[in-house]
Amino acid sequence: MTIAYLINLYPKASHSFIRREIAALEAHGVKVARFTVRRWNEKLVDPEDLAELERTRVLLDAGAIRLLLTTLGMLFTRPGQFFAALKLAIHCGRRGDRGIAWHLIYLAEACWLLRQVTTLNVEHVHSHFGTNSTAVAMLCRVLGGPTYSFTCHGPEEFDKPAALKLNEKIRRAAFVVGVSEFGRSQLCRWSGHQDWSKIQVVHCGVDDAFLKSGANAPAPGRKLGCGGRLAGQKGQLALVAAAAQLAAEGEAFELVLVGDGEMRGAIEAMIANHGLQETIHITGWVSNERVRQELLESRALVLPSFAEGLPVVLMEAMALGRPVISTYVAGIPELVEPGVNGWLVPAGAVEPLVAAMRAALRADDEKLKAMGQAGARKVAARHDASIEAKRLARLFRAAIDASDPTRP
Repeated sequence: MTIAYLINLYPKASHSFIRREIAALEAHGVKVARFTVRRWNEKLVDPEDLAELERTRVLLDAGAIRLLLTTLGMLFTRPGQFFAALKLAIHCGRRGDRGIAWHLIYLAEACWLLRQVTTLNVEHVHSHFGTNSTAVAMLCRVLGGPTYSFTCHGPEEFDKPAALKLNEKIRRAAFVVGVSEFGRSQLCRWSGHQDWSKIQVVHCGVDDAFLKSGANAPAPGRKLGCGGRLAGQKGQLALVAAAAQLAAEGEAFELVLVGDGEMRGAIEAMIANHGLQETIHITGWVSNERVRQELLESRALVLPSFAEGLPVVLMEAMALGRPVISTYVAGIPELVEPGVNGWLVPAGAVEPLVAAMRAALRADDEKLKAMGQAGARKVAARHDASIEAKRLARLFRAAIDASDPTRP
């Protein structure tokens, strides 16, 4: 079985969960051809991401002339399918998130993708995120390419489902994956009830580097970690506000923001305004091993997100025996149980966040250890990348079999 993975930007520092999923599929005997629409424009630092870059084909590397010639070739060799795909591209672009012109570019990318997957004998295309990469996979299917599916994470897809034509993408897909029960509910919400049976839950997972580390003893220091892209939806500005209040109370601690992103300048300015340069540190993008080490050195992970799917960094921290502080958002309450393996607070509420951070800093080692062990058990049961990849492989096989009635 040969599957193509298509992602808008891959590899990317914040997409380690996709890399793990592909590795787990390959361990189960699935051949995976990696495709990305375009390259990430920031420097990769993880050796595994650099290795993935060598294995990944970039659609836009074909160049404008080759994309145009391939598109014209599709027009003349399969005109019926081409005009059906053109009609769909115009439909999706009209009142869509990017407009008709962009969707005509997606059509050209789909023509080039079809040429590539045909050469590689790809039987099915799977995309992550229900945005432009899924639009390309859908158009490739209409052109006569293989069946497609996609994993929908949120929150972007659920913020603008009509503009993304999410219902159209679901209707034409062989199946659709939500990463949580909440995610599945939103996919059902924005699709026809006749398509609900094709919407499945396959969790993002962590690998043995986290799962087999054991539930580690609590970190001896007073460090709190926060992992993820520095973006408005992740709530780091609220976290800095909470840290400022905690510091004003005389609480001694260190807060490390592991990651980078578009909000870094605003976050650094807020840190400086509160005089917290010695308390809060930003690492920038770092390797997966460095993320693991920062989590191990932290008493707890804090992620006060305003909008989410189900953050992988929570799974990573819990697998390492670290309690987590997060918010009642999307799929997070399916993983984090208040008082059992962490704390949950209302999104955007600074006072409850301060209280949870204070509780994590003042909790004794026995309590932190018990919470860490409970979290590690839950992640091992629900978020093992190998187990989740096996479920995904079964869905791929069923989709391929269903598309070929002659297959025994």
